Amino acid sequence: MSLLPAGKPLAFAAQGERLCLGVRRAGRWIVCPYGAVLDGASAKDQCARCAQLDRSRSVAADTMADDPRPYGVYLAYFGPGLLKVGITAAERGPARLVEQGAVAYAWLGRGPLMAARRAEALLGSALSVPDRFAKTAKRAARGALPPVSDRAAALSQLHRAARKLAGWPETLDPVEFACADHTELFGLDRIPGEVAELGGMTPGAEIVGEVLTGVGSDVYLRLAGAGAGAGGAGAGAGEREGAAGSGGAAGVVAVMDARLLSGWVLGPAAGGVTTVPLRAAARGAGEREREGRGKGGGQEGLF
Repeated sequence: MSLLPAGKPLAFAAQGERLCLGVRRAGRWIVCPYGAVLDGASAKDQCARCAQLDRSRSVAADTMADDPRPYGVYLAYFGPGLLKVGITAAERGPARLVEQGAVAYAWLGRGPLMAARRAEALLGSALSVPDRFAKTAKRAARGALPPVSDRAAALSQLHRAARKLAGWPETLDPVEFACADHTELFGLDRIPGEVAELGGMTPGAEIVGEVLTGVGSDVYLRLAGAGAGAGGAGAGAGEREGAAGSGGAAGVVAVMDARLLSGWVLGPAAGGVTTVPLRAAARGAGEREREGRGKGGGQEGLF
């Protein structure tokens, strides 16, 4: 985020093909031996074979049960009704929460990896607390967040409920409740309620705009130009991607998943407009739920 401060102009183009980044081992990247070309619309920066090798030694894939490092169990808040549980190596501190774009969080416990895993599973089974949310749900929630005090209250309530559960792992040390909020870090007050989405890059595609803020892997930009056919940020989520490049949507705020840039060689933009497809952002479950209540409809599920 320090490399993309608010107000920074961006103007770049994708060159050549998007290639697999390979595998990270011993603190360095090993080039993909297959020279695999990746889909420009996918957030994955590895081909299937490199990803499989990566997961052969991965906490996320439960293939590092012998990891001796202490782990922290956290509760993360992304918006109303969007609270999850997760674990991260204690030595990383809150880095994992920043990467995920957590609006606020609180630590729940600390101990060995398998004890942290058991606590995570316990919250899932006893309290139906998920361990992940779709990016669309997290993005939609950022445009209409409640006050910081409400976020802290939601985390505090879940923290208390979690600590009362029977079956708490004996080797996991509980952590007293303390809420950390990322309003300032992420510049959440700079995100408007209506935000469009930038699609995947293709060879020669350009993005031109000014950085508003960054949340996790999401970068919010005020575009210098984009497709008039996109319908603007308020268009229906089911509409087709618009044809870009006319400049008809100049000034539109759009969000870009920076992970879509991994694997591309980026060069200077030749034009002054964004030529990546622009589409209306999909609504999250919280937004649909509020609309349903207003019409007397029933509550929809999170997924």
